Amino acid sequence: MKHILLIEDDVAFSEMLKHFLERHDYAVDVSYTINNASTLLKKKNYDLVFTDLRLPDGDGIEFLKQIKKTNSLIPVVLMTSYAEVSNAVQAMKQGAFDYISKPFNPSEVLEVIGNALEVKKTDHVIPEVENIKTSTKASSDFVTGISAASKTLNEYIHLVAPTNMSVLITGESGTGKEVVAKNIHLKSSRSNKPFVAVDCGAIPKEIASSEFFGHKKGSFTGATDDKIGHFESANGGTLFLDEVGNLSYENQIQLLRALQERKVKPIGSSDEISVDIRLITATNEDLLKAVEKGDFREDLYHRLNEFSIKVPNLKDRHDDLILYADFFLNKANEQLNKAVAGFSKEVLTLFQNYQWPGNLRELSNVIKRATLLTPSDVIEVHVLPDELVHSKKSNIPSNKFSTKENEKELIITVLQKVDNNKTQAAKLLNITRKTLYNKMKEYSLN
Repeated sequence: MKHILLIEDDVAFSEMLKHFLERHDYAVDVSYTINNASTLLKKKNYDLVFTDLRLPDGDGIEFLKQIKKTNSLIPVVLMTSYAEVSNAVQAMKQGAFDYISKPFNPSEVLEVIGNALEVKKTDHVIPEVENIKTSTKASSDFVTGISAASKTLNEYIHLVAPTNMSVLITGESGTGKEVVAKNIHLKSSRSNKPFVAVDCGAIPKEIASSEFFGHKKGSFTGATDDKIGHFESANGGTLFLDEVGNLSYENQIQLLRALQERKVKPIGSSDEISVDIRLITATNEDLLKAVEKGDFREDLYHRLNEFSIKVPNLKDRHDDLILYADFFLNKANEQLNKAVAGFSKEVLTLFQNYQWPGNLRELSNVIKRATLLTPSDVIEVHVLPDELVHSKKSNIPSNKFSTKENEKELIITVLQKVDNNKTQAAKLLNITRKTLYNKMKEYSLN
């Protein structure tokens, strides 16, 4: 049994955490002060120290230095608030194994502790970290939420993932349907095989057959080379068809036939190719209504819908909001090579009051843009979009930029970031190149 020293001055919280860890077969001693913790460390050998950053009789980083002087191999994990994340990054440089931001969820605690103990078991010296870009929980695009809606979603994923059932994922645009599909794939027996994602809304019906099943060189005008289709590319793995409701009726028939026969024939070929795929589809439409109207084949609908999962809206996952905000901030820091530590209290309040009609995609975009515009360690209200600051439920004033000044500043910042590459800038700003050129002209930007 592994022994953990937990140092936390919030008595109720420390007792809750102690009982949780004991239920997962850890032996836990609790200390409320650094002084008492130092005494316990001299008397007993611990496998891990799990400590709050702020304690009544001292600073967690200074205590970390003391621990490392006497026992450099013992892993130390820090608990922080959002306002203290920059301090936690400093602690990583002093030899802390990892940090975890409050509020955190149970699986996250177990993952961080498990990783720390695994490193200790291998007897490796824990290296100093020069630049912390992502925390442990950002190792995957899937965030395990703590809300009731997320728990139901996670239960369904774990239930269906080990099977070969076809899964139909529904939900509003921006809720993360592809991420759910990828997580199902990663938890299945096909996880070491390809995951091929296809946006059906982006495929013209005239070339859909070629995209799905491939073609032979010379089989039609423009077929200059052999092409492997998505079905063959996903062989042995998972094929994910996003916005499946956009397929034409003819393409629906072809898809149904391929699923029934588990064979595909490239255009221009006389040979059939056997394929073994697990199919996951997604839509933000009501496919049953499409079936009633005659726009979607009923037999295909039942073939796709052996098991259905509805991904909840972000506004129905209120308890997960801060977890997602932290995740997207880590991701933005990594993509933009920045080191923004967290959000101001006003920003977090605004996030929690906003309805997020664009769901996770909107939250991700807001945080990515705010990260670009933030010159300091903390994202403040003035770098957020005007529509979010002035939403109906928000009482937080915007006193730094007008909308146009904010937009101009954002465009300049992005153009500088991508060395004036207009295509990359437009993509990052989520607008077309034409719109970008028009706005550059409007603001007299060369």
